[in-house]
Amino acid sequence: MTFQSNPDIIHWKIHLKSSPYAVYQKLSTNEGRASFWAESAIERDGIIHFVFPNQAEWKGRILEKDPPRKFKAEYYGNSITTFELNPDGSGGTDLTLTDQGVPEEDRTEVIAGWVSVVMALKASVDFGIDLRNHDPNRTWDEGYAEN
Repeated sequence: MTFQSNPDIIHWKIHLKSSPYAVYQKLSTNEGRASFWAESAIERDGIIHFVFPNQAEWKGRILEKDPPRKFKAEYYGNSITTFELNPDGSGGTDLTLTDQGVPEEDRTEVIAGWVSVVMALKASVDFGIDLRNHDPNRTWDEGYAEN
């Protein structure tokens, strides 16, 4: 596979030692998303209201919940983000993330951003660690590798 060769889809995989159920809980709950993804990510009536460290906000509809296999939602630029969770046969999870429809002008930043998000997810679900600094003066906008 050539690195991110499809111009319409960003694609990443990560292996997690945690079960699909535990990973799904991180993706699908307010507390779970706030533990790795955003400062807050509260769902109301099927819409997640994300608030990020730089105070940027985004509201995206949840498009599909299929516990513990799939979680799908609208994301920045109205892209469609899908998390597919597959058991690895040893109690862990192979997660596949796709983000479809990212505007071309945002693609490079979003490719890097998803690496930050999935690594923060791994730290949170597998090790109980929050990698983020939670400092509004040290965000992605200032060149820090922060979600």
